[in-house]
Amino acid sequence: MTKTILRALRGETLPTPPIWMMRQAGRYLPEYRATRAEAGDFLKLCYNPELAAEVTLQPIRRYGFDAAILFADILLLPQALGADLWFVTGEGPRMSTVTTDADFAKLGQGDMIHDTLNPVYETVKRLSRDLPSETTLIGFAGAPWTVATYLIAGRGTPDKAPARALLAENPVLFDKIMERLTEATIDYLSEQVKAGAEVIKLFDSWAGALEGDAFDRYITEPARIITSELKSRFPDLPVIAFPRQAGEKYIGFHNATGADCVALDNSISPEWGAEHVQPLGCVQGNLASSHMVTGGDALVQETKRVVQAFSKGPHIFNLGHGITPDADPENVQLMIDTVRAG
Repeated sequence: MTKTILRALRGETLPTPPIWMMRQAGRYLPEYRATRAEAGDFLKLCYNPELAAEVTLQPIRRYGFDAAILFADILLLPQALGADLWFVTGEGPRMSTVTTDADFAKLGQGDMIHDTLNPVYETVKRLSRDLPSETTLIGFAGAPWTVATYLIAGRGTPDKAPARALLAENPVLFDKIMERLTEATIDYLSEQVKAGAEVIKLFDSWAGALEGDAFDRYITEPARIITSELKSRFPDLPVIAFPRQAGEKYIGFHNATGADCVALDNSISPEWGAEHVQPLGCVQGNLASSHMVTGGDALVQETKRVVQAFSKGPHIFNLGHGITPDADPENVQLMIDTVRAG
């Protein structure tokens, strides 16, 4: 029998939506924290196929999610292109920056990324072998704009001002960065599919920092190019796009990009998403991740609300963004039980 998430991605409306969670392998789980401690640090965990596969499997064993998503990080790709990457405890990632033509000239391209990323492909192979037969394996990458914001600023920034400034001041260089990231993302995701990924998700976590024509050019168009090229190489491959905080730009995103599913954040209501986005295809989302912290009756009622709002079309139940480290694992179980109780 076809896996439930694949059925939803093909446009089928199911009586109970399939369910998984962004960042479902993470610090809220004690078993994850133990494995990360064994690895030594975050990057060593990402590049250790045995341990990366283990943490990917942990939430599947605990909760029986309908999908597992590869454990990796969106910044492994720019690292593979030659950027320096490290993580500061309690603060997040740091990168060497690309803000000049001289910086850009140091970046690699093409097949050079695979030498660095081969451990990620090995993790996918292990998961393809070890996951339960009913569980879908999702591969992923960061979308070019979101990755570019880190590559230009060297870190996460509240308003993505460094990337937007480079776009304004040196659009030729900015376009070259975006083109290089788009090409590399296609190659990276293609190798994930060859290794066993059944679905690809493209995370544009900072899409909401752009609007108007800039959104169309640097969010929509790269997603279209990546999706089109992947589908030309792998005709049956489903693609989930996540232009987080796109607002009105969610409308028509399926058609504009060719994505099979559009993931929705919780800045929009499920009712709005059902009315304006779901008619064009499968949607994913969009319970607020804060409910995984606070739990209680509000979690139950909001979970039911999301399920009900999207019940008339293809839907994958998920959070509106990744689960946070302070979440209670028991609240995750309550959410799953509520979804599956109907």
